[in-house]
Amino acid sequence: MSGWMWWGLAFMLLGGGSWIGESARSALKARHTRKLELQRAETERQRALDAANRPPEPICGCTHHLAKHDKQGTCHERVQAPVEWDADRKPVKFEERPCNCQQYVGPEPLGTVYAPEITDRG
Repeated sequence: MSGWMWWGLAFMLLGGGSWIGESARSALKARHTRKLELQRAETERQRALDAANRPPEPICGCTHHLAKHDKQGTCHERVQAPVEWDADRKPVKFEERPCNCQQYVGPEPLGTVYAPEITDRG
């Protein structure tokens, strides 16, 4: 064996090998952490795209859908209403009652519109 190989073997035996291994481990850990961050960012991006492509739902101030209201604006959904409170004014007993909402306060949803394709007749 040549002289430089002996020095290399001595370096590895005296702890230089652990430094190389630790550097490799920390690099792999950083790479793994970055990959996880990229995956989370891609998931969040896809979730945002899906939410942007979803049409808006007409929701009343009572948080019920427009389909739960009749033409006069009366809500036909049932809700849990508090009927008893404790000394700290926190509800302790609930009872099912009709929703007392009176009117839909959101924008009117657009109906489906048919428009023929515009073609160039030239």
